[in-house]
Amino acid sequence: MTQSSETTGQSSAPPAPSGSGPRDTARTARAFTPAAGRFAPTGLYDPVAALVRERLWRGLLAMHVAPRPQEVIVDVGCGTGSQALLLHRIEPAAHIIGIDPDPRILAVARRKARAAGASIDWRQGMGDELADGLGPGSADTAVSSLVLHQCPLPMKRAILAALHTVLRPGGRLVLADYGLQRTRLMRTAFRVVQLADGRADTQPNADGILPALIAEAGFDRVREVEVVSTVTGSISVYVARRAGD
Repeated sequence: MTQSSETTGQSSAPPAPSGSGPRDTARTARAFTPAAGRFAPTGLYDPVAALVRERLWRGLLAMHVAPRPQEVIVDVGCGTGSQALLLHRIEPAAHIIGIDPDPRILAVARRKARAAGASIDWRQGMGDELADGLGPGSADTAVSSLVLHQCPLPMKRAILAALHTVLRPGGRLVLADYGLQRTRLMRTAFRVVQLADGRADTQPNADGILPALIAEAGFDRVREVEVVSTVTGSISVYVARRAGD
């Protein structure tokens, strides 16, 4: 997995692995659904996200993260860096690592961070390989937003398992994603997402599978704490913890 980063100068964060080999190249080449979906260009991601009440649900996610000084927060599928930058603004002394498989979208994230004067550790990689790059038990909090609905069911499970592995005992998980579409209006609106990201990957989310998958990955105290209605369906915020050893 080819990774690149901008360090914060704090020693508490796990180091980025150096060098690359045949396995790294194979990982980078693995398929993934782009952040803006199968048909939209990467440059449209932020304008489209703004249409789905992004400021509201990102703010709610950040509220439940409540970042603290010196803690390590990993943002899986960080996209253009909006969530990572918000967490940095709330607590500049936290070490925030943004991970995404798409080098083009990471380039956007880096530009936004430079413009904001924010030092965030950006790394290229797949969500199911977190532990390889960060190490088990290396993060205090893991966040992810609008990632799992784009993934096939086995990948949803693999990413959640990797999130569990990378968290320290007692570590927190905070997810924002399309969840159970409770009303006919939300189910109809969600068809736009299914057109962009495919019905096979998105339908389990719409059927409300995420809490069960989170628990299956080993997390406890799994709760859906927020539901935000948008023009593309409802986005839920879920919180959970890795049980202490």
